[in-house]
Amino acid sequence: MADPGGRRLGATIIALFFVGLLLVFFAQIATVLFLLFIAALLGVYLSATTDSIVRRTGLPRGGALAVAAVGSLLLLTGIGFLILPAVVQQTQDLIGALPAQAQRLEALLVRVVRQYPILERSLAVEGGGFVESLVRDATNFVRGSLVPYLRAGGALAVELFSVLAMAIYLSREPAVYREGLISLVPPRYRHIARATLADLSNTMRAWVWAQLLAMFVLAVLTVIGLAALRVPYPLAFGVFTGVVAIVPFFGTVVSTLLPALFVLINTGWVHGLAVALLGVAVHLVEANVVAPLIFQERIRLPPVLTIVSVLAMATLIGVLGLIIAVPLLAAVMVVVRHVLIDEIYEEASRGRVASAVLVQTTGERATVALPEG
Repeated sequence: MADPGGRRLGATIIALFFVGLLLVFFAQIATVLFLLFIAALLGVYLSATTDSIVRRTGLPRGGALAVAAVGSLLLLTGIGFLILPAVVQQTQDLIGALPAQAQRLEALLVRVVRQYPILERSLAVEGGGFVESLVRDATNFVRGSLVPYLRAGGALAVELFSVLAMAIYLSREPAVYREGLISLVPPRYRHIARATLADLSNTMRAWVWAQLLAMFVLAVLTVIGLAALRVPYPLAFGVFTGVVAIVPFFGTVVSTLLPALFVLINTGWVHGLAVALLGVAVHLVEANVVAPLIFQERIRLPPVLTIVSVLAMATLIGVLGLIIAVPLLAAVMVVVRHVLIDEIYEEASRGRVASAVLVQTTGERATVALPEG
């Protein structure tokens, strides 16, 4: 009679072997998975816009998708024609002024060090000054992340086209891909898959709309505030603030300190402090007024996990990893909550209000109860 313990050990070893093979396989196609996730985020935006057009106009989904795609493209083009020339001009002027500003900041730090010798060791950097070291490190990080993509011009074009094509197909017939994923799950667990995918879709939609709104609000408020404080290049700084808002914490710090430092070394501490306080106030308004209105308490990401996610994705992928760090973390938390905590550990949170989420299935519509939060 065979030993049950030996059979279990053999099965465990085989399972670990196949898990290892899967991890190696995923590591080899990491770039493809990255592009697929970007396409899924873009598909979420197109799908949400398409659903809204279908509800309001009654157009067939294909026509509504065409309206959503073309309308989004026209909107971006119109905004580009309105503000892009001024933004490009101010950005070019700002970049041209940066070397002189860096030297002034270096001189300011030297004066501070002379007054407070305890800072001398912390600001001493081999091979150049402290500011030069920061600029050099940031430049190396960006170059190491983006240059491989920019050098492969043909490959980059193919990847961009692939992302757009996948996003359109995903938003055209989302039920096909959803049901395909669900069919891979054993029948007795398919209710978990449906609930997880429904929650995942709602979470990603909330993140996409919240992120777009946050970027717009931050850019507009920053431009208005900097113009009122007579800060040079308000459009360039405002657009930069909106763009880097996609990176939590780090984007906030950089977009607040950069214009403040620029003003500080030219017009003094009082003006620099006012600009810094403006940046803090703008981000507080976005975080406490704008974001809760559209997030609707759906996405609650612990700050420490968010920072770790950003650092990990920046290490693995570089600058482009910063774009997907937060939505990827949100997606992982949805899966962990539904699969690990609620089902495997059977610790579904008590007292949470359940909301009915309508899920389109093949040939039927089923209602799946999802916990909020």
